[in-house]
Amino acid sequence: MIGFVILHYKNLNDTLEAIASIRKNTSKKHKIVVVDNASLNSGDAKMLSKRCDDLIINSTNLGFAKANNIGCQRAIEKYSPDFLCVINNDILICQKHFDEKVCKLYMETSFDILGPKILTDGGDSVNPFPVYQTDDEVIHAIKNAKMWIHIYRNPLLRYLYHFYKKLKPEKKHVFENGKKRSFQVGLHGCALIFSKKYYQKYSDVFYPNTFLYHEEEFLYERAKRDRLVMMYDPQIEVFHKEGASLNQSFSVSEEKMIFRYTEMVHSLEKLLEYKKSALRRTK
Repeated sequence: MIGFVILHYKNLNDTLEAIASIRKNTSKKHKIVVVDNASLNSGDAKMLSKRCDDLIINSTNLGFAKANNIGCQRAIEKYSPDFLCVINNDILICQKHFDEKVCKLYMETSFDILGPKILTDGGDSVNPFPVYQTDDEVIHAIKNAKMWIHIYRNPLLRYLYHFYKKLKPEKKHVFENGKKRSFQVGLHGCALIFSKKYYQKYSDVFYPNTFLYHEEEFLYERAKRDRLVMMYDPQIEVFHKEGASLNQSFSVSEEKMIFRYTEMVHSLEKLLEYKKSALRRTK
């Protein structure tokens, strides 16, 4: 049995579509837990509670990791599923017999964490996910994010940047999922499948001390430290609509970008601490 955990924030139609896609493409042996990050009104909450098996409404927005941990804990305590499938609310389960394919793959590989092939309409969500491998890469990313915060907070720099973009548009990079099964790789956080073998080892599914961004790196570091089977397999597929919740949260693009890079800096600084503590534990 699979326990699905869907993190909901503002986009009710997306969450309903995600639930419908699960009901359509899996057997009846599943449970759906929806975690709302303080965005539902009472009427929508009542309606949504009828569509899922459990609805958890947080009194404040807890971000990605903490809110998902709450949903996972509910699913574990109440249903003890064979697998936890944690998805954003803009993910659709578009593959027939999804749960059966996951079970079959587990019988072959005994994975701890599984990442699916992520289908998009030209977005940048892919697996394997390119995680930071070294401290220097993380430090460079922190400096880069702080630079962008400075640019977006300064009207003149922001104007010059947009002017430069018009003169020299960026070439759009085409992102592609891996074509083969691969092990010990980074996995995108929009859709992750955890086995019971994994969640029985830890008090939390996700590292809880970030609000948003770079959850993938923390999982990768945990898997590397504890020698977990972290794998990608293109036989398992989902469809990602790409960041709809965040887009609805901000009407001004500058505010969105400042929020994004500020949270990135916070998560990356925590990642440096986590990598150092993981290194000490392995010595």
